[in-house]
Order: sequence, then C-alpha cells, then structure tokens
Amino acid sequence: MWRALLCLLCVLGAANAYSASKTVLVLGDSLSAGYGLTTGAGWVTLLEKRLASEGLPAQVINASISGDTTSGGRSRLPTLLKKYHPDIMILELGANDALRGLALASTEDNLRSMIASAQGIGARVLLLGMQIPPNYGADYARGFSALFPKLATERKTALVPFFLEGVAQRPELFQSDRLHPTAAAQPTLLDNVWPKLHPLLTRNP
Repeated sequence: MWRALLCLLCVLGAANAYSASKTVLVLGDSLSAGYGLTTGAGWVTLLEKRLASEGLPAQVINASISGDTTSGGRSRLPTLLKKYHPDIMILELGANDALRGLALASTEDNLRSMIASAQGIGARVLLLGMQIPPNYGADYARGFSALFPKLATERKTALVPFFLEGVAQRPELFQSDRLHPTAAAQPTLLDNVWPKLHPLLTRNP
C-alpha cells in the first residue's frame, strides 16, 4: 500500500512539474525580434508552437528589440521583471555590442548585471552565446566569445554555447544583409535553444 502511494505521489509530482504554467521572458535583439521576417516566422514564435505541441503550459514574452545592446537591455530589464515576474529569462544580447566594437568589459558587466537581476527575483536564466568573425580582430573575437561560458559558469546559468550554430556556417541561410538569418534558419535556432530550455521548463521550483 505504501509503495503504491509513493508511486502515486511521484506521478503527481511529475505532472505538477509539467502543469504549472511558467512565464518565459526573451530579452534579445534582432535575432530574436524576427528582423526581416514575416510575422510568426521567428524562432520565438516557433517556440510558442513547440510548447503547445509538447503540452507545456507557458507564456512567452518576447521583449526583443532590433539593434539593442547589452546596455539597452540592462536599462529595460528592471521594468520587464517587475511587470512580468518571469520564471525563466532567455538572454540573447551582445552581438550588437561586438559589431560596434564596444569594450568587452562593459558588455561583460551588463550581461552579469542582467543575469543577477533575473536571478534576484528567482528566475532561471538561459544565456545564448554568440561569436563574431575574426575580421573584427582575433583577440577581440576570442574575448567576446569567451564572455558567455565565463558568465554561465560564474552565475551558474544554463548556456547555449553558440546560438547560431548550424546557421553561421551556411551563407544561404542569411538575408541579403548577411547578418540576419532567414525564415529557413529559424527552426535550427530553436533546436539550438530547446535542449537547454526544456529542463528549465520541467524542473520543479
């Protein structure tokens, strides 16, 4: 009898992990805002559809703005946290800092501050790593890509090592500006995020 009751409690516990609705805040730039894409073609919208198909109740708030930097995200985040109280924050910022050649120390400080702010309200953070071509300077490129695993380790966050993995290597998956992925690339972007996001969605508080 006790064994049967214990099994029932385990099943109920697993069900509660899936049934508790979660709020996911996506804080990003044009890569998450869907720049140049038709409405509904971006990876964030595809994420909403996958959540529904997987039976995972979650509200996705896409607070991404094309052209945004880590400084811009840092200034916007307190209001977003207060308004939405997210359970999970997907942080996809930094590429525009690198494209503008901004100081790595400033980018690192801004990312660290945003992670700490989200964790401060109890949100789990998924950091999306970025890389830039070496033509921006080999030392700068290496330093930039190293920021993400460094901060993930320091702040104990989940990490996608390179958000554009499987896309950056294929020129045909970019729009004419050679910066923004096409609609055909969006499922790959979601597939890069999903394995790291799914455990955060199903883990008990």
